[in-house]
Amino acid sequence: MRAMVLERAGEPLRLMELPVPQPREGEILIRVHACGLCRTDLHIVDGELTEPKLPLVPGHQIVGRIAAVGSNAGAFGPGMRVGVPWLGSTCSECSYCRSGRENLCERARFTGYQFDGGFADYAVADHRFCFPIPEGYPDLQAAPLLCAGLIGYRSLCMAGDAGVIGLYGFGAAAHIVAQVARFQGRRIFAFSRPGDLEARRFALEMGAEWAGDADALPPEMLDAAIIFAPAGELVPAALRAVAPGGTVVCGGIHMSDIPSFPYSLLWGERTVRSVANLTRRDGEEFLRLAPQVPVRTEVTPYPLEAANNALEDLRSGRLCGAAVIVVAES
Repeated sequence: MRAMVLERAGEPLRLMELPVPQPREGEILIRVHACGLCRTDLHIVDGELTEPKLPLVPGHQIVGRIAAVGSNAGAFGPGMRVGVPWLGSTCSECSYCRSGRENLCERARFTGYQFDGGFADYAVADHRFCFPIPEGYPDLQAAPLLCAGLIGYRSLCMAGDAGVIGLYGFGAAAHIVAQVARFQGRRIFAFSRPGDLEARRFALEMGAEWAGDADALPPEMLDAAIIFAPAGELVPAALRAVAPGGTVVCGGIHMSDIPSFPYSLLWGERTVRSVANLTRRDGEEFLRLAPQVPVRTEVTPYPLEAANNALEDLRSGRLCGAAVIVVAES
């Protein structure tokens, strides 16, 4: 099979021929149709996440059809369309797993990080961590739901019942969250890189009622802010914009160092919290909700061989919405 392979952090992916993996007990073999590109993939390729297996096939927003199943693969069978998210396995035994917080499991392993992912013709996955794809979503539009959507949804839940929400970094996750928040009756203010008029236009199109620079104050105080951009300097900027009692949610798996800031920005019972990974419950809830909104994903497709171009476009901020690697026609 064809696969785009990371051999060493900081280097471009290489197109290689690899054997088709075979499903073991509890696993399914998926003929990959599409795989969303996530900023986490960029952090892995650039060496900012430091524990990948190498060589590695990245990609953790996989959509495809089951080609074969191992023994004890549950209700999954050949021909079914499924999605594979970031969370690839957990221990099922620790206190986190037993209390519904499997996203914090210290023995968790992740798709496209410790397991080979979806930048290939085929991928294997633990059937317990796969999801049926909702009807009505073509493969390309479904792929971003599996991380941008899931992490965005978990971040939105962490914002509690906030009615006015600021989204910092208006990319793949934010454009999905904005639609869900509006569906729930919330108001959205969008923040982007200074001078990024295209991002502002896109945010307004996706339902934001105001869009401005990330270092600007919004027209009114926020009840909560969600930071998707991996820039630590946005934490004090968001705290300045959040009203007393509000929450700043850091939605990324990696962020540059947060600079020091005066205690007065945190005072007033403001909260700063992170979002770590996702749970299967997040996936089940969000994939039921998405068709009700209905969430519309804006995607830019790239052929498998152009995965490095997609990574560079994400790195440079040239993308609106989500990038999706097209592996095979469905």
